[in-house]
Amino acid sequence: METLNQYFQKAVHTTTAFLPHLLSAIITLVIGFIIIRLFRKFMMRLIEKKRFDATLLKFVMDVAVWTMRALLFVSIITKLGVETSAFVAAIGAAGLAIGLSLQGSLSNFAGGLLIILFKPLRVGDYVEAQGEAGTVAAIFIFSTKIITGNNQSIYLPNGALSNGIIRNFSKEKLRRAEITLSVNHDSDISLVKSLLFNIIRSDKRILQLPEPAVMFKDITADALLLSVLMWTTNEDYGWVVSDFLENIKKSFKEQGISNPAPKREIIIEIKNYRDTKEK
Repeated sequence: METLNQYFQKAVHTTTAFLPHLLSAIITLVIGFIIIRLFRKFMMRLIEKKRFDATLLKFVMDVAVWTMRALLFVSIITKLGVETSAFVAAIGAAGLAIGLSLQGSLSNFAGGLLIILFKPLRVGDYVEAQGEAGTVAAIFIFSTKIITGNNQSIYLPNGALSNGIIRNFSKEKLRRAEITLSVNHDSDISLVKSLLFNIIRSDKRILQLPEPAVMFKDITADALLLSVLMWTTNEDYGWVVSDFLENIKKSFKEQGISNPAPKREIIIEIKNYRDTKEK
């Protein structure tokens, strides 16, 4: 009985001594979560107001939040009475092992820093990279999210993205359309050019500076190839090209200008059945 009483008193004493540490750790955890939450709300307001670069703010927010979480974890461990020096040494050893096993993730993190620093793309840009095309929705620590034209979300690793070719269609305000047309050899080229320039001048979205141009691209055995070069803004590019092709179709039909039909050569061998039978 005396032994049980001693164990019970020791347990009560240990619990009583540990309760302040536990209470302090819980308070630290709650305050830490509140601070992190307020920080996220503050950063999101800055992003919504668009006073600063949204891409940079989003990346900084992600890095800061994860750093604050790590510091909060260390603080809670310290409040619970764990030796910080031993814990930090263990974390360092574990970090080294994890770093060696997650070299790809580290390269993705470095790639994210390069994207933020040199800005080959930003949130809202329409890009083509790694065989995918879409609008940049977010740049995270390890990956970049793009949304395709059919509303699919694709996550590209930042390491491969920063080391690969990025075609950014939103970087420049203007974009040149190059359209190749084919007409028959007997077509009146002067009339064709006149029709094309009339269509260009009638569309106010097509810029006159830089000056549009119509030139010969090639002469083949079946057709004359002409190249139409015209400039427009990024926002109008898709509809300008679509309307231009539609107007060409209507104008060519009204003026009797036709496109060459594809030619196929078919060779039919006919053998005499009687000669084949005799052989």
